[in-house]
Amino acid sequence: MRIGVPKEIKIHEYRVGLTPAGARELVRWGHRVTVQADAGKAIGFTDDEYAAAGAQIAATAAEIFAESDMIIKVKEPQPVEYRQLRRGQILYTYLHLAPDPLQTQGLIDSGAICIAYETVTDGRGGLPLLAPMSEVAGRMSIQAAAKALEISSGGSGVLLGGVPGVAPAHVTVIGGGVVGIHAARMALGLGAQVTILDRSLARLREIDNDFGGRIRTLFSTHDAIEAEMRIADAVIGAVLIPGAAAPKLVTREMIGLMKPGSVLVDVAIDQGGCAETSQATTHQDPTYVVDGVIHYCVANMPGGVARTSTQALTNATLEHALAIANQGVRQALLHDGNLRNGLNVCDGKVTCEAVARDLGHPYVPAAEALAAIE
Repeated sequence: MRIGVPKEIKIHEYRVGLTPAGARELVRWGHRVTVQADAGKAIGFTDDEYAAAGAQIAATAAEIFAESDMIIKVKEPQPVEYRQLRRGQILYTYLHLAPDPLQTQGLIDSGAICIAYETVTDGRGGLPLLAPMSEVAGRMSIQAAAKALEISSGGSGVLLGGVPGVAPAHVTVIGGGVVGIHAARMALGLGAQVTILDRSLARLREIDNDFGGRIRTLFSTHDAIEAEMRIADAVIGAVLIPGAAAPKLVTREMIGLMKPGSVLVDVAIDQGGCAETSQATTHQDPTYVVDGVIHYCVANMPGGVARTSTQALTNATLEHALAIANQGVRQALLHDGNLRNGLNVCDGKVTCEAVARDLGHPYVPAAEALAAIE
C-alpha cells in the first residue's frame, strides 16, 4: 500500500502522523511510505531519518494526496486538505466531527474512507488511540492552569501548591476519565486540593481507592458543579462522550460565580467544549477572559509538546495502520469491530451514529457502508 504522511498545517501544530520508527515498521512489511519534506523537522525528526527508515520524501502535500492510498495525519484535515481527498482513499487521523459540520460535509463530498482515532475502541470499552493524547492533555491542563493563575497572565496570583502556612489552590476536575485522572494526578503532585466530579459511582469508587482518599470525589450534578465553581481556583473540563459533542455542563451563570482571576481549562474543546463560554483558541493566543475568568481552550493542547505527543501517538496508532495496510481497509475493518468503530465517514455516508445524530445526517452502519464498496 502507498502511505502518505503530509506536514500538519493547523496553526502551531508540529506533531507528525508517523515517527521514523513507525515509518520503518510499515516499510518492513513491504509498503511504500512517503513523508512530506520537513514534516517532522520542528520536533527533531529529520528528512534524513525518514529516508534512513526507508521512506521517500515528497516536496509538497499535493504529491502526498495525489499518490497515496492511505493518508496518516494527526489533526483533522483543513479545507485545502479534504478537498484533495478522493473516493476510496483512506484517511486515518483525529477527526472530531460532531462540532464541525463543514469538515463533515467535506469528507462526505470526497467519498473517502475516513477513520477517526478518537472513536476506535478496545475490548475493555476504552479509546486506545485517544488515550495517549488524553494523557498528555490532562497533564498539560494543570501546567496551563498554573501559568494562567500567575499575576503576569492576568490570574489571581495563587500558587497551585501553596507554601507552608498558606492554603493551596483548589482544583476542580469535571470528568473522571483519562484526561481527568491525569489532570488530578498532576494537580495533586503539585500540592493542590483536588476534587473530581463524575456521573459514575463505580468510577468515583475506583478513584477514591486509587488515590487513597487524597482526592475528594463528588457525584456530578448541576448543584455540585455550581458549588465547586464558587470555590475553585482552577476548573478542568474533562468531559467526553465518544464521537459526540461535549455536553455543556458549565453554564454562563456558573462562570459568573467563579472568583476573579480564576481559570477554566476546557480540554473538551475539540468536541465543542463543556462550557457555554468556551471558544477554541490556539497556542499562539491561548486565553481570553469572560466575567473575570481566564479561559484556556486550545484545541490541540498536545501539540505544545509535539515530540512527546508524536511518539506516544505512533505507539498507539501503528498496529491498526499495519492492519489496514496489510489486509486492505475493507477486510481490516470487517475483521476488527473495534477498528470498525473508528469509521466515521465512508463513501459519502456518515457511519458514526453520534456524529450523524449531532449533525442531522442519515446514519448508515459501518458494515453496511463497507459492503457497498469494492
